[in-house]
Amino acid sequence: MNSKDKLPKIVDPGVIARSFQARESWRVFEIMAEFVESTERLQQIQPAVSIFGSARTARDHPYYKLTEEIARLLSDAGFAVISGGGPGIMEAANKGAFYGKSPSIGLNIQLPHEQNTNHYQDISQTFRHFFARKVMFVKHATAYVVMPGGFGTLDELSEALTLIQTGKSRKMPIILVCSQFWAGIVDWFRETLAKEGMIDPDDMNLIQVIDEPKAVVDAIFKFYETRGFELSPTEREMQFSL
Repeated sequence: MNSKDKLPKIVDPGVIARSFQARESWRVFEIMAEFVESTERLQQIQPAVSIFGSARTARDHPYYKLTEEIARLLSDAGFAVISGGGPGIMEAANKGAFYGKSPSIGLNIQLPHEQNTNHYQDISQTFRHFFARKVMFVKHATAYVVMPGGFGTLDELSEALTLIQTGKSRKMPIILVCSQFWAGIVDWFRETLAKEGMIDPDDMNLIQVIDEPKAVVDAIFKFYETRGFELSPTEREMQFSL
């Protein structure tokens, strides 16, 4: 064997760069396909409520049972229910809707440690990209119901508040359920963010804190009683800018 054969092959950095650029270009088409597929599957789902909460909540936990009850009431009232499609609170939301009168929808996400899809879904859509999934949560929702959760739940809550605050999304009810759980962060919003001018005091009106399942449904209907659930022409234009 020639000694030269033992030397490692040198790969041209330019070849690596071009290969990476090609993958990035094709990734754009993957993202486009994800948006197109999910939009086609969900565009007839109206009105709908997106429910968020922890994936770690056990089935015998009071939060799970409360979520299931809220979702069932929403479903029976005519709202499709959208969740993240996984376990915990997401499963409770899908389960309540699944046994109700309206569709149960799961927007699942592929993760390094695979998130298991729950079995209570009439429509299941899997995403590779968090940002595409987040757009679908907002685009098809007429309200957000936010149950106790961790970083992911806080991310979705912050996203909804930011889009509405900045006028990039139409106004809709954002309901935090379980006042004791949310008391600390709501107080911080009011006593720190608002007082130091990081948000306007009126921005606190974007949030409602409600504990009773029926009151959650009633609050959503009250918000829409004078305007209905149909998007106005201006709101339809907003949807294109999410």
